Amino acid sequence: MKRIILHWTAGKYKPNQCDLEHYHYLVGADGEVYTGKFRVEDNEVCTKNDYAMHTGGGNTGSIGVSMCAMFGFQNEHKAGEYPITPVQFERTMKLCAELLKKYNITLTPVTLMTHYEFGQAHPKTTSYGKIDIIYLPPYPWVKKEEVGSFIRSKVRWYLEKL
Repeated sequence: MKRIILHWTAGKYKPNQCDLEHYHYLVGADGEVYTGKFRVEDNEVCTKNDYAMHTGGGNTGSIGVSMCAMFGFQNEHKAGEYPITPVQFERTMKLCAELLKKYNITLTPVTLMTHYEFGQAHPKTTSYGKIDIIYLPPYPWVKKEEVGSFIRSKVRWYLEKL
């Protein structure tokens, strides 16, 4: 595997069946980690419909991790009834560190990115224009264009503790 792509489900605090089919790992509001239907290894080469389809144009070699949250999100002033929780965010950062270590992936902006960042870097894919993750309710001062860097700094901290 070559990277992790982070998402929010745009749903409620627990994964539904569709979420479980699209992501390898999901994190609930209380920090519980759910395992999706597909194994990480199913995304080594994505040629059939038997892999986790989480990032249009970027599934091959990618681990899909999502926070179960953000249903009803409109903008930073209207985050919906299911905002990302602090416990959920921190557990997701720790999970990403564990996955980087397990799959021997070096932490860089290309190997750990949000779905939004992937879309911005690949404007000819269906991921272009995706808004996950452009806002972090536990850290409202983090600007949209700084979310990825903030996430990587958190994951780096957890990596140093492993």
